[in-house]
Amino acid sequence: MATLPNPLPSLASSGLDLPPGSLVDATLDGPWHEPLLWYADGPADLRDWPRLRAAGRPLGLLPVLVTGGRRDQWPEEWDLCPDDTSYPGDHDAEEVLAGYWTDYAADEVAPEKAESGADGTGPDTDGSEVPGSWPGLAPVPAREAAEDADVAAAGLAGVIAADADEWLGGARMALVPARRSADIPAAIGWSGPMNHENDVARLCAVLRSWEDRYDARVVVLGFDTMIVSVGRPPATAEEARALAAEHYAFCPDNIDQSPPYDLDVYAEKAVLNQEAWSFWWD
Repeated sequence: MATLPNPLPSLASSGLDLPPGSLVDATLDGPWHEPLLWYADGPADLRDWPRLRAAGRPLGLLPVLVTGGRRDQWPEEWDLCPDDTSYPGDHDAEEVLAGYWTDYAADEVAPEKAESGADGTGPDTDGSEVPGSWPGLAPVPAREAAEDADVAAAGLAGVIAADADEWLGGARMALVPARRSADIPAAIGWSGPMNHENDVARLCAVLRSWEDRYDARVVVLGFDTMIVSVGRPPATAEEARALAAEHYAFCPDNIDQSPPYDLDVYAEKAVLNQEAWSFWWD
């Protein structure tokens, strides 16, 4: 795995015009050997995202909003685990999702259907596939993107920054050394999905695939939450249902612990034509 030099240690001399903020090297196992991210001391301004993205990208830094959430937990308290994080490019998105689907779907999405097959992987009595059968990656939406993916991300960041207390209990700008938005969680060793996956780089491989198919960008990270902007969301019910299966594999708690606990309803309400996707891991 090739890594870029981390520009955070020389941030003070980089020429970036930054508000007061802090470098974070705190991890679950003690201080890391270099900073993992910088984040501002105060609330994000709706103009910060495009400005810092334009200025930070040439240095190898990408923006993300961080939130303390209802428990007021900021990055120093996130139990970051960079030592346990691999490289997103070493994983295949479909293999990752298929593995999660096999582990969770047959028992959780519709156990009554799974019982119709001897091993929970065959066709149901009506000829449909039961949840134990991984349906494969969803197709690229037929629609064209309405705007550039990074413009869409900046728009969502601006909406959140304009009313961050209402959305998230507070949001601040952060900069992370990463080549692409999908790699931001891995770059800091984010442990938000730890009860689902200990190596967040595997989830980042899925985020990379969503970047390619849906123009997705990671916009917000909290202790165990993520919000992604979507430049080209599914526009038909069929496309939404196919992607909802990926969402379930990626974050089962979105369906298992959120009413109405139904994947088809989730597809209609949280995926179809939605320009932001939210994830939460228990």
